Amino acid sequence: MYRTGDFEGMVAETTAVRGADGDLIHAYFARPMGPGPFPGVVLVHHMPGWDEWYKEATRRFAHHGYAAICPDLYCREGHGAPEDVMAKVRAQAGVPDDRVVADLAGCVEYLRALPILNGKVGVMGTCSGGRHTYLAACRAPGIDAAVDCWGGGVVMGPGDLSPNRPVAPIDYTSDLSCPLLGIFGDDDRSPTAEQVNQHEEALKQHGKDYEFHRYPNAGHGFFYYDRPAAYRAEQAVDGWANLWAFFEKHLGATA
Repeated sequence: MYRTGDFEGMVAETTAVRGADGDLIHAYFARPMGPGPFPGVVLVHHMPGWDEWYKEATRRFAHHGYAAICPDLYCREGHGAPEDVMAKVRAQAGVPDDRVVADLAGCVEYLRALPILNGKVGVMGTCSGGRHTYLAACRAPGIDAAVDCWGGGVVMGPGDLSPNRPVAPIDYTSDLSCPLLGIFGDDDRSPTAEQVNQHEEALKQHGKDYEFHRYPNAGHGFFYYDRPAAYRAEQAVDGWANLWAFFEKHLGATA
Protein backbone atom coordinates (compact mmCIF):
# COMPACT_ATOMS: atom_id res chain seq x y z
CA MET A 1 0.00 0.00 0.00
CA TYR A 2 1.28 3.45 -0.93
CA ARG A 3 2.36 5.76 1.90
CA THR A 4 3.46 9.36 1.48
CA GLY A 5 6.77 8.77 3.23
CA ASP A 6 7.82 5.96 0.90
CA PHE A 7 10.82 6.42 -1.37
CA GLU A 8 9.84 6.31 -5.03
CA GLY A 9 12.02 5.89 -8.08
CA MET A 10 12.05 4.02 -11.34
CA VAL A 11 14.25 3.24 -14.30
CA ALA A 12 12.66 3.55 -17.76
CA GLU A 13 14.43 3.11 -21.06
CA THR A 14 14.33 1.73 -24.58
CA THR A 15 16.02 -1.64 -24.84
CA ALA A 16 16.12 -4.62 -27.20
CA VAL A 17 14.70 -8.12 -26.82
CA ARG A 18 15.16 -11.29 -28.86
CA GLY A 19 11.89 -12.03 -30.63
CA ALA A 20 10.74 -14.29 -33.43
CA ASP A 21 13.53 -15.88 -35.49
CA GLY A 22 16.09 -14.40 -33.09
CA ASP A 23 15.37 -10.85 -34.31
CA LEU A 24 16.29 -8.00 -32.00
CA ILE A 25 13.17 -5.89 -31.50
CA HIS A 26 12.77 -2.60 -29.70
CA ALA A 27 11.02 -2.61 -26.35
CA TYR A 28 10.28 -0.05 -23.66
CA PHE A 29 11.21 -1.26 -20.19
CA ALA A 30 10.37 0.29 -16.83
CA ARG A 31 10.88 -1.01 -13.31
CA PRO A 32 10.92 0.33 -9.79
CA MET A 33 14.31 1.08 -8.32
CA GLY A 34 15.42 -1.38 -5.69
CA PRO A 35 16.18 -5.09 -5.43
CA GLY A 36 12.61 -6.34 -5.63
CA PRO A 37 11.42 -8.94 -5.99
CA PHE A 38 8.85 -7.57 -8.42
CA PRO A 39 6.24 -9.34 -10.54
CA GLY A 40 6.67 -8.89 -14.29
CA VAL A 41 4.19 -7.74 -16.93
CA VAL A 42 4.41 -7.67 -20.73
CA LEU A 43 2.26 -4.91 -22.24
CA VAL A 44 0.96 -5.63 -25.74
CA HIS A 45 0.24 -2.47 -27.70
CA HIS A 46 -2.84 -1.79 -29.81
CA MET A 47 -3.25 -1.19 -33.54
CA PRO A 48 -2.35 2.51 -33.16
CA GLY A 49 1.07 1.09 -32.43
CA TRP A 50 3.90 1.62 -29.99
CA ASP A 51 2.61 5.00 -28.92
CA GLU A 52 2.72 7.44 -26.03
CA TRP A 53 -0.24 5.85 -24.22
CA TYR A 54 1.60 2.53 -24.01
CA LYS A 55 4.83 4.14 -22.87
CA GLU A 56 2.89 5.88 -20.10
CA ALA A 57 1.10 2.65 -19.21
CA THR A 58 4.45 0.87 -18.93
CA ARG A 59 5.67 3.48 -16.47
CA ARG A 60 2.37 3.24 -14.62
CA PHE A 61 2.96 -0.46 -14.06
CA ALA A 62 6.45 0.31 -12.77
CA HIS A 63 4.97 2.89 -10.41
CA HIS A 64 2.65 0.17 -9.11
CA GLY A 65 5.59 -2.14 -8.43
CA TYR A 66 5.99 -4.19 -11.60
CA ALA A 67 8.92 -4.84 -13.90
CA ALA A 68 7.12 -3.96 -17.14
CA ILE A 69 8.11 -4.28 -20.77
CA CYS A 70 6.28 -3.23 -23.93
CA PRO A 71 7.75 -4.48 -27.23
CA ASP A 72 7.38 -2.65 -30.54
CA LEU A 73 5.58 -5.36 -32.49
CA TYR A 74 5.73 -3.23 -35.64
CA CYS A 75 9.43 -2.37 -35.61
CA ARG A 76 10.20 -4.64 -38.57
CA GLU A 77 7.77 -2.59 -40.66
CA GLY A 78 9.87 0.52 -40.05
CA HIS A 79 10.08 3.50 -37.73
CA GLY A 80 8.56 6.95 -37.65
CA ALA A 81 5.38 8.50 -36.30
CA PRO A 82 3.18 5.75 -34.85
CA GLU A 83 0.33 6.64 -37.20
CA ASP A 84 2.61 6.27 -40.24
CA VAL A 85 3.89 2.89 -39.08
CA MET A 86 0.32 1.84 -38.36
CA ALA A 87 -0.69 2.74 -41.92
CA LYS A 88 1.96 0.33 -43.24
CA VAL A 89 0.72 -2.40 -40.92
CA ARG A 90 -2.90 -1.86 -41.95
CA ALA A 91 -1.91 -2.00 -45.61
CA GLN A 92 -0.46 -5.47 -45.13
CA ALA A 93 -3.49 -6.69 -43.12
CA GLY A 94 -1.70 -6.67 -39.79
CA VAL A 95 1.35 -8.53 -38.57
CA PRO A 96 1.61 -12.33 -38.47
CA ASP A 97 0.13 -13.94 -35.37
CA ASP A 98 2.95 -16.47 -35.14
CA ARG A 99 5.54 -13.71 -35.11
CA VAL A 100 3.72 -11.76 -32.40
CA VAL A 101 3.41 -14.82 -30.16
CA ALA A 102 7.15 -15.49 -30.53
CA ASP A 103 7.97 -11.83 -29.83
CA LEU A 104 5.88 -11.91 -26.65
CA ALA A 105 7.47 -15.19 -25.59
CA GLY A 106 10.84 -13.46 -25.95
CA CYS A 107 9.66 -10.68 -23.62
CA VAL A 108 8.49 -13.23 -21.06
CA GLU A 109 11.93 -14.84 -21.18
CA TYR A 110 13.58 -11.42 -20.83
CA LEU A 111 11.63 -10.70 -17.65
CA ARG A 112 12.19 -14.18 -16.21
CA ALA A 113 15.94 -13.72 -16.56
CA LEU A 114 15.94 -10.60 -14.36
CA PRO A 115 17.31 -11.14 -10.85
CA ILE A 116 14.72 -8.69 -9.50
CA LEU A 117 11.76 -10.81 -10.64
CA ASN A 118 9.56 -12.69 -8.15
CA GLY A 119 9.10 -15.55 -10.62
CA LYS A 120 5.69 -14.46 -11.97
CA VAL A 121 4.90 -12.84 -15.34
CA GLY A 122 1.59 -11.55 -16.65
CA VAL A 123 0.53 -10.23 -20.05
CA MET A 124 -1.88 -7.37 -20.70
CA GLY A 125 -3.09 -5.78 -23.93
CA THR A 126 -5.86 -3.65 -25.40
CA CYS A 127 -7.63 -3.72 -28.76
CA SER A 128 -5.50 -5.84 -31.14
CA GLY A 129 -3.14 -6.19 -28.19
CA GLY A 130 -5.95 -7.84 -26.25
CA ARG A 131 -6.33 -10.35 -29.06
CA HIS A 132 -2.57 -10.94 -29.11
CA THR A 133 -2.59 -11.30 -25.32
CA TYR A 134 -5.13 -14.09 -25.59
CA LEU A 135 -3.11 -15.81 -28.29
CA ALA A 136 0.03 -15.63 -26.17
CA ALA A 137 -1.80 -16.94 -23.10
CA CYS A 138 -2.89 -19.96 -25.15
CA ARG A 139 0.33 -20.57 -27.07
CA ALA A 140 3.38 -19.11 -25.30
CA PRO A 141 5.00 -20.72 -22.25
CA GLY A 142 5.64 -19.11 -18.91
CA ILE A 143 2.61 -16.81 -18.56
CA ASP A 144 0.96 -16.76 -15.13
CA ALA A 145 -1.99 -14.41 -15.78
CA ALA A 146 -3.46 -12.54 -18.75
CA VAL A 147 -5.65 -9.44 -19.14
CA ASP A 148 -7.56 -8.98 -22.41
CA CYS A 149 -9.01 -5.49 -22.70
CA TRP A 150 -11.63 -5.38 -25.49
CA GLY A 151 -9.61 -7.61 -27.79
CA GLY A 152 -11.40 -7.65 -31.13
CA GLY A 153 -10.92 -10.60 -33.45
CA VAL A 154 -10.81 -13.32 -30.81
CA VAL A 155 -14.01 -14.65 -32.36
CA MET A 156 -13.59 -14.82 -36.15
CA GLY A 157 -15.64 -16.15 -39.02
CA PRO A 158 -14.12 -18.03 -41.98
CA GLY A 159 -14.11 -14.82 -44.02
CA ASP A 160 -12.04 -13.03 -41.38
CA LEU A 161 -9.12 -15.44 -41.57
CA SER A 162 -6.01 -14.51 -43.54
CA PRO A 163 -2.39 -15.63 -44.02
CA ASN A 164 -1.36 -13.38 -41.12
CA ARG A 165 -4.29 -14.53 -38.98
CA PRO A 166 -4.95 -18.12 -40.05
CA VAL A 167 -6.65 -19.37 -36.86
CA ALA A 168 -9.26 -17.66 -34.70
CA PRO A 169 -7.85 -17.21 -31.17
CA ILE A 170 -11.02 -18.67 -29.67
CA ASP A 171 -10.07 -21.98 -31.30
CA TYR A 172 -7.04 -22.16 -28.99
CA THR A 173 -9.15 -21.86 -25.83
CA SER A 174 -8.51 -25.44 -24.77
CA ASP A 175 -4.82 -24.52 -24.53
CA LEU A 176 -5.29 -21.45 -22.30
CA SER A 177 -2.68 -22.01 -19.62
CA CYS A 178 -3.37 -19.28 -17.05
CA PRO A 179 -6.17 -17.28 -15.40
CA LEU A 180 -7.77 -14.68 -17.68
CA LEU A 181 -9.34 -11.31 -16.95
CA GLY A 182 -11.52 -9.79 -19.67
CA ILE A 183 -12.57 -6.11 -19.67
CA PHE A 184 -15.18 -5.05 -22.23
CA GLY A 185 -17.53 -2.20 -23.09
CA ASP A 186 -21.12 -3.14 -23.86
CA ASP A 187 -21.26 -0.61 -26.72
CA ASP A 188 -18.16 -1.95 -28.47
CA ARG A 189 -18.44 -3.19 -32.05
CA SER A 190 -15.17 -5.15 -32.02
CA PRO A 191 -15.76 -7.27 -30.03
CA THR A 192 -19.52 -7.07 -30.01
CA ALA A 193 -21.46 -8.13 -26.93
CA GLU A 194 -22.43 -11.33 -28.77
CA GLN A 195 -18.78 -12.13 -29.53
CA VAL A 196 -17.93 -11.63 -25.85
CA ASN A 197 -20.76 -14.06 -25.04
CA GLN A 198 -19.25 -16.61 -27.45
CA HIS A 199 -15.83 -16.17 -25.92
CA GLU A 200 -17.21 -16.64 -22.42
CA GLU A 201 -19.10 -19.75 -23.45
CA ALA A 202 -15.91 -21.29 -24.87
CA LEU A 203 -14.08 -20.59 -21.60
CA LYS A 204 -16.88 -22.23 -19.64
CA GLN A 205 -16.92 -25.27 -21.93
CA HIS A 206 -13.21 -25.83 -21.37
CA GLY A 207 -13.37 -25.20 -17.62
CA LYS A 208 -10.99 -22.24 -17.66
CA ASP A 209 -10.26 -19.88 -14.78
CA TYR A 210 -11.54 -16.51 -15.92
CA GLU A 211 -13.48 -13.41 -14.93
CA PHE A 212 -15.16 -10.94 -17.30
CA HIS A 213 -16.17 -7.38 -16.45
CA ARG A 214 -18.57 -5.77 -18.91
CA TYR A 215 -19.29 -2.05 -18.67
CA PRO A 216 -22.47 -0.29 -19.80
CA ASN A 217 -22.22 3.01 -21.65
CA ALA A 218 -18.66 2.22 -22.72
CA GLY A 219 -17.35 1.33 -26.14
CA HIS A 220 -13.99 0.50 -27.65
CA GLY A 221 -10.94 1.98 -25.93
CA PHE A 222 -12.66 3.45 -22.89
CA PHE A 223 -9.35 3.52 -20.95
CA TYR A 224 -7.82 5.97 -23.46
CA TYR A 225 -7.88 9.34 -21.70
CA ASP A 226 -6.20 10.88 -24.77
CA ARG A 227 -9.32 10.13 -26.85
CA PRO A 228 -12.20 12.13 -25.40
CA ALA A 229 -14.81 10.45 -27.60
CA ALA A 230 -13.85 7.00 -26.29
CA TYR A 231 -12.81 7.70 -22.69
CA ARG A 232 -15.23 6.84 -19.90
CA ALA A 233 -13.76 7.92 -16.57
CA GLU A 234 -15.98 5.96 -14.17
CA GLN A 235 -15.71 2.71 -16.12
CA ALA A 236 -11.97 3.14 -16.67
CA VAL A 237 -11.29 3.70 -12.96
CA ASP A 238 -13.21 0.55 -12.07
CA GLY A 239 -11.53 -1.41 -14.86
CA TRP A 240 -8.06 -0.46 -13.65
CA ALA A 241 -9.04 -1.40 -10.09
CA ASN A 242 -10.11 -4.84 -11.28
CA LEU A 243 -6.88 -5.19 -13.26
CA TRP A 244 -4.66 -4.37 -10.27
CA ALA A 245 -6.60 -6.75 -8.02
CA PHE A 246 -6.38 -9.55 -10.59
CA PHE A 247 -2.64 -9.22 -11.07
CA GLU A 248 -1.99 -8.96 -7.35
CA LYS A 249 -3.96 -12.17 -6.85
CA HIS A 250 -2.16 -14.13 -9.54
CA LEU A 251 1.29 -12.52 -9.71
CA GLY A 252 1.84 -11.73 -6.06
CA ALA A 253 1.95 -8.53 -4.03
CA THR A 254 4.23 -5.82 -5.36
CA ALA A 255 7.25 -4.74 -3.36
